[in-house]
Amino acid sequence: MEVTARTERTLVLCVDRDDDLGVKAGIETPVVGREKNLNAAVSLALHDPEEPDANAIFEAVRIFDRLTEAVEKEGGNCQIATLAGSELGGVGADRKLVSEFNDVLRTFQATDIVLVVDGYTDEAILPLIQSRVPVTSVRRITVRHSQSIEETAWLFSRYLKLVIENPRYARIILGLPGILLIIIGVLTVADMLESTWIAFLLVLGFVLISKGFGLDKAARTFYLWIREYTPPPFPTQIAGFSAVAGVLLVGIGFYQGLSQTSLEVARLPSPPLILGEWVSVFPKLVGWFLVYSITLVVTGICILLSGRAIRWFFEYDNRLWRTIVVVVVVAWSSPVFYEAGQILINPERNYGMLVFTIVISIVWAVLAVLVTSLLHRKYADLFAEEKETEEKEEEVEEG
Repeated sequence: MEVTARTERTLVLCVDRDDDLGVKAGIETPVVGREKNLNAAVSLALHDPEEPDANAIFEAVRIFDRLTEAVEKEGGNCQIATLAGSELGGVGADRKLVSEFNDVLRTFQATDIVLVVDGYTDEAILPLIQSRVPVTSVRRITVRHSQSIEETAWLFSRYLKLVIENPRYARIILGLPGILLIIIGVLTVADMLESTWIAFLLVLGFVLISKGFGLDKAARTFYLWIREYTPPPFPTQIAGFSAVAGVLLVGIGFYQGLSQTSLEVARLPSPPLILGEWVSVFPKLVGWFLVYSITLVVTGICILLSGRAIRWFFEYDNRLWRTIVVVVVVAWSSPVFYEAGQILINPERNYGMLVFTIVISIVWAVLAVLVTSLLHRKYADLFAEEKETEEKEEEVEEG
């Protein structure tokens, strides 16, 4: 029986689990081939000279160059590839590494792997690779640092500069102790040094609450909103102010109606105590409420609607005409409700005035509809032209 020797196909595999190639250098992985890997390492080193992944790729290229001659003499092939995971790490990074590894195996059927990593975290991929292709060697790259006092001092000064100049760290590492020192100094001058711990706990609690609930970010967001706030157009300001004033008058009207109604109940010879007595006096309660509140309530609603009507007028909006009709109808409803309230308070009162106000309100409503219809027809071209202009401007902005 003839035994056929298997061709050795060695893959030099470099693993970048946190995807520094993609994040820092913008290089897509997997990177297959010597020239592409060499260019990727140079690009990553140019973006971050202190990046250990660049050193790992250079080492993979060096190993590939050495293995190529030895493997080719034995009639085999050698290839180099670099895989990358995800900056988020965890399961997502491993899944991406395995997917890229499978892509490499489709183009190069490796019989053994030489794994090159830059730390222990990248070696976590070892079982996943070894389950598919045998790993014959693992090379871990560590960057050597000088142990000299000069380099240690330089490194310390660098981090100290980072703490001082970076506002994110300076607020906590420098700002908080500074506040505490000032408080201790003030307490010392005031001869209240025994309260230092109380002040320390208060400041520390405030900082923890601000960080824990995000109050510092909320305050910064509010400050930026105030600084960059742009007032709305003039018609919108009028509508907003009238809305606030109208709601305020309506609220005061309800409050006045309720308070005056309670006073009228207290003035009754025999205030109601049981449910039956309250039912008998209920019409008077409604009447008192209408009499004392209707003027402010109607005024508030008319102010609110008038502000919107002014806005529609400046914006050439057809809703102006309907709003005018509603304002007229609501305004004339005040005497109607007032007379209705008087009759509920005193059923013996003559209802002729109520009928008269209702008839007049109907006449006013009809007149308002007719007048607004005539005005709408007269100025229809103006409003249509304005609408068409706005639509064209919106189309131009969207285009």
